[in-house]
Amino acid sequence: MTETFRSGFATFVGRPNVGKSTLTNALVGEKIAITSEKPQTTRRAIRGILNRPAGQLVIVDTPGIHKPRTLLGERLNDLVEQVLGDVDVIGFCVPATEKIGPGDRRIAASLDGYGRAKKIAIVTKTDIAERDQITERLIEVDALREDWAAVIPLSALTREQLDVLTDEMLTLMPEGPALYPDGVVTDESVEDRIAEMIREAALDGVRDELPHSIAVVVDDVSAREDSDLTDVHASIVVERDSQKAIIIGRKGSRLADVGKRARVGIEELLGTRVFLGLHVKVAKEWQRDPKQLGRLGF
Repeated sequence: MTETFRSGFATFVGRPNVGKSTLTNALVGEKIAITSEKPQTTRRAIRGILNRPAGQLVIVDTPGIHKPRTLLGERLNDLVEQVLGDVDVIGFCVPATEKIGPGDRRIAASLDGYGRAKKIAIVTKTDIAERDQITERLIEVDALREDWAAVIPLSALTREQLDVLTDEMLTLMPEGPALYPDGVVTDESVEDRIAEMIREAALDGVRDELPHSIAVVVDDVSAREDSDLTDVHASIVVERDSQKAIIIGRKGSRLADVGKRARVGIEELLGTRVFLGLHVKVAKEWQRDPKQLGRLGF
């Protein structure tokens, strides 16, 4: 008897920084979404593809739902809404280490607007939580809605319970053929993945408003003739001259450090040695400017 093959789309929702991108990467088994302690790190709907003998899960990593303060923030929230309307399964994430708050309740209640999707409650970061915290969080999250298909505690870092989540999501998917060829882990372009690696390196160690003001555009990727070297040129875009100075650092030291850290992941992605040329541009108040946002792909 042939086992039924299932396929479909799932996404994780929750406040910023509850571990959605880390969970996506852990499930896919490869880094396709950048991670950072900075809120709103994820800015696009990034698809990761998970293949199992019984089916295929397409996991869409989305920005955290937040109260927008800029046009960019509004567009990120719109993107989340669009994704939620299209997926088969929604995983609502809360960290085991933090009590359920008003933001969590608001997001959980908003899932009423997506009747088509099955809902799973996920308690993340159990590896850094006490047993009592995990129990308390499970009780709190279970009480938020009556229609959870499952409530699952897990750790993306230690991989504990990831198989339980995968199996549960697959059983909730509709019957159907694979949506992507076997072996494909993401539909992100190489240029987009490179841009995100550079942005991740640039986010490390910056504070205040600067994380939100950083965007990255890849200008060129080309293999050198008669060499195993690939030239990658990219622009780091910020909103003010003062931010440009922070990114560059004293005598270019910080920019050099960003390039050094980003290059490791880019070389792994491309499978070649990489010359990475970075320069910093100022696009004043780009988060609030529709034309600038369009140019930067938002």
